[in-house]
Amino acid sequence: MAETKQFFYLNRKAPYGTIYAWESLEVVLIGAAFDQDVSLAFVEDGVYQLTKNQDTTGIGMKNFSPTYAALGDYDIKKVYVEQESLTERGLTLDDLQHLTWEDEDEDWAEKDSITVVSRAEMAALMDAADVVFSF
Repeated sequence: MAETKQFFYLNRKAPYGTIYAWESLEVVLIGAAFDQDVSLAFVEDGVYQLTKNQDTTGIGMKNFSPTYAALGDYDIKKVYVEQESLTERGLTLDDLQHLTWEDEDEDWAEKDSITVVSRAEMAALMDAADVVFSF
């Protein structure tokens, strides 16, 4: 049996104004549907992709942010947010959506998906991955 590769998806762009955020989310969900070992990371303006209460009515685009709540259903448990990116933008973990997954080994206990990491820890996570996609 082939060894499972670690796929790391790095999101750097704001959620709207370009196609990057939407494309990343689609690729991540497709990969997870095919049982890829997926890590999803948010740095720089990418942290805005996870903010709560996004309102896109003024820009005439569909708000796709509720789709992030489905990550746990696709067994995506590793969501990393860079602390320095949050701090530089005046955000905290409380400003982000509460993303969870259910642990079948613990009687379907709901667990947090988001882990806030330092810039150095993020670099180490990327370095350990087999494949890194940057959006």
